[in-house]
Amino acid sequence: MKKTLNEIAVFLGGHVIGDGRVVIERIRGIDDAGEGDLTFVANPKYRKKLETTGASAILVAPATVCPGKNLLTVADPYIAMGRLLALFHPEEEEIPGIDADARIEAGADVSPEAVVYPGVHISRGARIERGVVLYPGVFVGRDAVVGEASILYPRVTLYRRCRIGRRVVLHAGVVVGSDGFGFADPGRGNTKIPQVGIVQIDDDVEIGANTTIDRGTIGRTWIQRGAKIDNLVQIAHNVVIGEFSIIVAQVGISGSTHLGKGVVIGGQAGLVGHIEIGEHVMIAAQSGVHKDVPPHQIVAGTPHAPHREWLKMQACLPKLSEMRAALAALQRRVADLEKKTEKEQA
Repeated sequence: MKKTLNEIAVFLGGHVIGDGRVVIERIRGIDDAGEGDLTFVANPKYRKKLETTGASAILVAPATVCPGKNLLTVADPYIAMGRLLALFHPEEEEIPGIDADARIEAGADVSPEAVVYPGVHISRGARIERGVVLYPGVFVGRDAVVGEASILYPRVTLYRRCRIGRRVVLHAGVVVGSDGFGFADPGRGNTKIPQVGIVQIDDDVEIGANTTIDRGTIGRTWIQRGAKIDNLVQIAHNVVIGEFSIIVAQVGISGSTHLGKGVVIGGQAGLVGHIEIGEHVMIAAQSGVHKDVPPHQIVAGTPHAPHREWLKMQACLPKLSEMRAALAALQRRVADLEKKTEKEQA
């Protein structure tokens, strides 16, 4: 694909500084870009690379100045880059049809406008809506629903009665609806509590490879609209993930914990069960969250603390040995002074 910088500016609603007639053929990173390439700078710390990049044009934020370079200013360069990547690298359209080597049980309702690859198994009572793409090895359990234009990549497992909304993307190896980890008399009898609920995934959710989402013990585990979940995340029974939340790889969320709208959780964080995380909370990577977090807070550490307090504690850690030695010296001085005072009083 070839487009002039002026054409791209119209597409993005941006403003050209420099030669708008320059032709863009590719989108590349700032270090690798050359003639015919467009790159971007979204993080201010990379602005120093504006002068050294060989790109024909650069997406930048408003008020960015770099004499001699062709700039395209947009409100958010990263979002603009995403739109351009979709324009220059469109997804290949799938041809609707059900492969003869797919296994569809009697009583399943599969739209003729869906794409069903070889090796897919769709159980009785399941419903597959128009525009759905099921790649090889996908299993859809009894009475499960996959909404319009959703994509299930290879080896996705969707257990019985679980519900997937529209335009949902489940990457390879995702498991939706496995039993929640519910056992009475733990460590002794380990009596299994039947997990009879479901998982509900709302519209426009994307879930990364090998993530697991347990079904509710009773009721539902609920991933709300627009949430994005990374690879290798564990979400336990009856968890609620609020709209547009972001959960990064290797996070574990224990049962019945509720996340509000727009929560962001860094990688390898762990959340205990039965707590409430308020809307727009940010949880730093590797945090251990042990109790409720009010809305609009930033927390870090294990056990978690307000981010600023955690930073102060971290700053003290390298000095602990010095502080310990100083404290011991002070204790000795105080003890000597006390002995001296006792002698004088005697």
